[in-house]
Amino acid sequence: MAVTADEVANVVLSEFKKLPAKRKPTVRGNGLHEWVPLSGIVAKGPAFLKCVALATGMKCLPASKLPQANGVAIHDWHAEVLALRAFNRFILDECKRLTLDSTFTSDFLCRTSSSSLPPFIWRPDVSLHMYCSEAPCGDSSMELTMASQPDSTPWSSPILLSEQPDGQLLGRGYFSHLGIVRRKPSRPDAPPTNSKSCSDKIALKQCTSLLSSLTSLLISPKNVYLTSLVLSESQYSETGCTRCYGFDFDSSPPGRMSCLTTKPPTWADGYKTSPFKIETTQHEFDYSKRTVTARSDKISPSNLAVCWTYNKEVEEGIIGGVLQGRKAFDIKGASAVSRMKMWRLAVEVAEGLHGPEGELLKELKRGTYDEVKEESELLQSRRKVKEEVRGEALKGWVRNTGDGGFRL
Repeated sequence: MAVTADEVANVVLSEFKKLPAKRKPTVRGNGLHEWVPLSGIVAKGPAFLKCVALATGMKCLPASKLPQANGVAIHDWHAEVLALRAFNRFILDECKRLTLDSTFTSDFLCRTSSSSLPPFIWRPDVSLHMYCSEAPCGDSSMELTMASQPDSTPWSSPILLSEQPDGQLLGRGYFSHLGIVRRKPSRPDAPPTNSKSCSDKIALKQCTSLLSSLTSLLISPKNVYLTSLVLSESQYSETGCTRCYGFDFDSSPPGRMSCLTTKPPTWADGYKTSPFKIETTQHEFDYSKRTVTARSDKISPSNLAVCWTYNKEVEEGIIGGVLQGRKAFDIKGASAVSRMKMWRLAVEVAEGLHGPEGELLKELKRGTYDEVKEESELLQSRRKVKEEVRGEALKGWVRNTGDGGFRL
């Protein structure tokens, strides 16, 4: 039986409610009521519906700070992106348990044949769904952003994306430019970032799967695609979502991903174009901007981000890209979903395997983080997918570089 949007939303909202008060927005001493976006990944199996990862958050690192991150600080902790990182951590922890405990059976993953790589595969009878309490920033929410302005008329401007200063992507401004790749929105006086909008990152996942580069060394992307994206009803723009995520050239407006269907790509190793359904729910998050505004006219975005996973390996607060209470870029402040911690965990899993996985361990210990991602032969198919999608459907994608030279 298919899962409904309300069921997806409810299972995420229910798990968040179980978190301790220290993981939730609060009312500050000056009377300001905090709000924050929430996102979660839900798995629907033959006999279960489980939220396997969730996150809150709404900030990211400036581009100038990336060289200091050193694999420790998270670059982007918007709820949607952090939930995806938490999902990847969740499945790496599942892989580790399968490797260490021969009696353990996962509801989500299973081993492939002993002679094949990647060594794990997501169960084909378990579908994946994503819930977002707020509209993902970027192209899919531009109509909502325009409607919230005193004058919602699109701004007319001759500025083209390629003419942005220093190659910077547009954030929230220039509403007349639709269907383009945008960076995370921020205050005009904030230092610039090259972190792409949540809309763009989610759109790309329809081709690369929900797996990150390192996780895809261990797990086949074949079944790890979203079936549905569930948005709060008030946060859904049919026009924006059709344009941003759509694969239909004949839709109105045409989907920007449609160029990948008019000329179907030839991808290997389980990669494919996998459009998700977009559904809405009337259920509201207790700390959404709308819910908090209904309680008080004095509101403020929360600085606290939170990530959690179903197997209880992760439940942590994050501020400034590191664990709450730790200094910026301090190795002791590395989140469980940071590049450094995720890479170490992938290596631990590979070390516990035998047989052809020796090649896998060799690739994971290739050198720097960037060398693993950009030079591993096992990631060649993934790199091709990203290159083609960014070159055709998501043109103007500027890579967020500067934090790939660290080693384990």
